[in-house]
Amino acid sequence: MRFGVLGPLAVWSADGDLVVVPESKVRALLAALLTARGQVVSADRLVDELWGDAPPANPTGALQTLVSRLRRVLARSGGRGLVVRRALGYVLDVADEAVDAGRFTALTSRARTAAGPRERAALLGDALALWRGPAYADFIDEDFARAAITRLEEQRLLALEEQAEARLELGEHGPLAGELGDLTNRHPLRERLRAAHMRALYGAGRASEALDGYQDLRRRLKEELGLEPGPELAALHRDILRQNPA
Repeated sequence: MRFGVLGPLAVWSADGDLVVVPESKVRALLAALLTARGQVVSADRLVDELWGDAPPANPTGALQTLVSRLRRVLARSGGRGLVVRRALGYVLDVADEAVDAGRFTALTSRARTAAGPRERAALLGDALALWRGPAYADFIDEDFARAAITRLEEQRLLALEEQAEARLELGEHGPLAGELGDLTNRHPLRERLRAAHMRALYGAGRASEALDGYQDLRRRLKEELGLEPGPELAALHRDILRQNPA
């Protein structure tokens, strides 16, 4: 059985069939267990995450009912015994590779030890292809998912930056100049991303746009954080001004 959190919550059987988890509270319970990444989640914490300030009259019984429903749904598709009761709570007992987020982490780790930029770019491409939308897309407003969403989104952006750098080594400046534009606009203060976009623009013969991008970042950093661009980005800016290889 496989689980997907890099997008809307999804469950697939071993045969690849989509498993429908019909009730919203049961889906929320599964999502809460998945955010724990194999760690036990206490019953008290689950009650708080699922019902907040409006718990049922018998929260322990209500939680046990949800657990039973989740177990039945998973068992019908071959996932018997995955939701395990521990002394203080519950754990979803699945391997890292059974969750798309775990496979994403494994692929990005392999990419960082790859022999060259082509293999690195390919592995990062495979990792990024696992994303079907925002992480935990149907639980974005839930407190229990926020830390996991933030962590996974940062990992995704880091993978995009690393893939861009590998593709620059392969000479893909033209395509990247266009592809990184929207991403840079959505994350205008990420210096590593901005550097990759500037290199792509410069390598594609669009030096003036690369310089404009630097000035845009510098202005934003000063206005929003009171900072100047870091030394690596400043050095890249000087290289472009002097028309040095970047």
